[in-house]
Amino acid sequence: MTTQLIELQSRKAARILDSARELVAEHGVRKVTVSEIAAAAGVGKGTVYLYWATKEDLILGLFARELLTFLDEVIARLTADPAAVLPHRLAPLLIRTGLRSPLAPRLPVRDAELLRLLTGRDDDRALFERTRPSAMCQAVMPVLRRHGLLRQDRPLADQSYAMHAMLVGFGTAMAEPGSAPPSAGDPATVLADTVAQLLEPADAPAEQSIAAAATDTTAVFHATRNAVLDLIARSQAPQQ
Repeated sequence: MTTQLIELQSRKAARILDSARELVAEHGVRKVTVSEIAAAAGVGKGTVYLYWATKEDLILGLFARELLTFLDEVIARLTADPAAVLPHRLAPLLIRTGLRSPLAPRLPVRDAELLRLLTGRDDDRALFERTRPSAMCQAVMPVLRRHGLLRQDRPLADQSYAMHAMLVGFGTAMAEPGSAPPSAGDPATVLADTVAQLLEPADAPAEQSIAAAATDTTAVFHATRNAVLDLIARSQAPQQ
């Protein structure tokens, strides 16, 4: 297969995914059909099946691509600015990056059909569980604690739960800005202050500790990224 043909197929697959993203964002997973996705992408229905054997595989590939974009952005930010790993900066970073996706309103907690798709197979279920806020907290918070970025006078499990609750709560609130009281400040700033007051030590950690924490936290996100790439490969039709 020539390089030109591979690039052409990649662009076509990306166009199909872009069309699927727009339709799913507007209507939800259940109401969107492969025929509608194909029409929006300007291809035949059979072309879609050249890339994904079923609608379910297409939707899995779509959300995997969105998750990959999220992880790449977070990894790039931590690499460029290690201090972004500080808890009061990391929490807003995760939420704001996630909310940039047009599919954020279709998160599994709100879309039952998507939840069914993401948890239908053991491998997919394992990845979904791995990317939940609670699981990410359980993976990242020990790293932050080990490098002195968290208070030492509270149980780590409690700190992980607190971060999980803040990510879920603030994420939901920030997705619906009209629900905030009129006098409230910037949600990301309020979140940063809350995290700092609740979780961070009184004395700022050394720069080398911050750099080490950023390196280890980035490794956690890289491991998840590799799992997402595996899901993308599994979601593609065998002939691809």
